[in-house]
Amino acid sequence: MESWLFLIAIFLIAILGKNQSLIIATAVVLLIMLIPNSQKILALVEKQGINWGVTIISIAILIPIATGRIGFQDLLNSFKSPIGWIAVFCGILVSILSARGVGFLAVSPEVTVALVFGTILGVVFLRGVAAGPIIASGIAFCILQLLNVKI
Repeated sequence: MESWLFLIAIFLIAILGKNQSLIIATAVVLLIMLIPNSQKILALVEKQGINWGVTIISIAILIPIATGRIGFQDLLNSFKSPIGWIAVFCGILVSILSARGVGFLAVSPEVTVALVFGTILGVVFLRGVAAGPIIASGIAFCILQLLNVKI
């Protein structure tokens, strides 16, 4: 019952914050919970959902290449400015942080609650995007490493 109340609270916060992505995500989870033996489905989505999400995001990123709006010349031009180099660096940094974050979540799953809560606050009240938990966990991992905190 606690999980239902928690999810309904998140759903209401998402509605108040007018965050369509979080509204849909919470509604889908609540609907899945109505299905008999939903634990198998929830476990599958929990295990594979991030990979599915990354795949969908990757597809969306590749669409401008497929439609011809971005070509090799655009890639070459991006290396002609400091903004392009900074973007490349940030892309590399985020991919490294995300990899560290996935590993961190695997060994410290209790952090997930705080990361999800922080992400919900950022999404609802600061108009953020819910792609943050993995990156946030990577940043948390790096900070903990800098502080020599044992994981």
